[in-house]
Amino acid sequence: MEHDIYAAELFLKGYNCAQAVAVAFCDVTGLTPEFSAKMASSFGGGMGRMREVCGSVSGMLMVVGLLYGYDTPGDHAGKKAQYALVQELAGKFREQAGSIICREILKNPPSDPTPSPRTQEYYEKRPCTRMVMLAARILDEYIAEHPPVG
Repeated sequence: MEHDIYAAELFLKGYNCAQAVAVAFCDVTGLTPEFSAKMASSFGGGMGRMREVCGSVSGMLMVVGLLYGYDTPGDHAGKKAQYALVQELAGKFREQAGSIICREILKNPPSDPTPSPRTQEYYEKRPCTRMVMLAARILDEYIAEHPPVG
C-alpha cells in the first residue's frame, strides 16, 4: 500500500493531519480506522490548533510507538531506544520540511480552536497534504528497513 497517497486522500476527506497518518497505517498497526482516528483526534493543528508539534509528526510517532514502543515501567533501555527513534524520525521530517512545529511550517501564529472550513482555497494555501505524505514516506522507509516484530 502506498501509505503516503492514502494519508493524503484521508486528509483531503477531512481527517486532521495526525488522523490521516495514523489511519493510513491501520493495515500495519492492526487498529481499526475508527480507533486510530479517535486516538489521533486531539493532535491536529499542532495539538488542538495550538500550532505546536505538527500533527503529521504526532501521527507518525503514534504509529512508531505502537510498532516499536516499550510497555514495561522502568525499561530504561527500551525508553532510550524509543526516544532515539523518535528523535531520528522527527529529525528526518525536520530536515525535509524545515521544522516539526506547525506554526513554523504554516508561517501562522497560534489560533483559536475553531477549525477552518475545508475549502479548495484551504487545501491550496496550506502545505498540510505534503506534510502528511512526508510523514508517511519517512515511516514507510523506516518500516521497510526495520520490520516490526509480532
